[in-house]
Amino acid sequence: MIDRRSLGLAAMGAALSATLLLTGCDKLGFKSDAKAGFQGVDLTGANYAQGFSLPDIDGRMRTLADFKGKVVVVFFGYTQCPDVCPTTMAELAQVKKALGPDGDRVQGVFITVDPQRDKPELLKAYLASFDPSFVALRGSEEQIKETAKAFKVYYTQKAGSTPETYTVDHTAASFLFDPEGRVRVYARYGAGTQPLMSDIKLLLAGQ
Repeated sequence: MIDRRSLGLAAMGAALSATLLLTGCDKLGFKSDAKAGFQGVDLTGANYAQGFSLPDIDGRMRTLADFKGKVVVVFFGYTQCPDVCPTTMAELAQVKKALGPDGDRVQGVFITVDPQRDKPELLKAYLASFDPSFVALRGSEEQIKETAKAFKVYYTQKAGSTPETYTVDHTAASFLFDPEGRVRVYARYGAGTQPLMSDIKLLLAGQ
């Protein structure tokens, strides 16, 4: 049985102590572009990261159209990630809460890159420890591979001391979509909550 309280505390503890990227993360080589006022990388007009079609933990197929009218923040990660993933989820939850009523117009979407271990029950408990409104998507290995490719997201397994303790190196960034479902911002890991909040506010305001 999953101890949600322990899981949440562990995740938050990792979030507070994280300072470094996972090895192999952030391989896209973007440079900052603030021409639209964004703190992250401006992806307006990009021809990739156009969306997703993956089942959630209840088996329901989800797409960006399900969240029209909201700013959608998409992140690829896994529940046993030691630092990047819990930090990212904790920061998004903080921003959502700080936005007050406008936070209801922000949707976090977590796409697991480790479906072997990230079973539905675990994903549900993990995201609930940050914000119960966050949605977890868990497809087949092939579905996830194709979705990651469409987003230009990198991930690969690294062997651990046992077959069950492997880690997953992955792109450490979030993709922000505006309320119309268009990809707009690439938010790198490590920037903190203020740049993320600034970019979400711009998108909520129709920028």
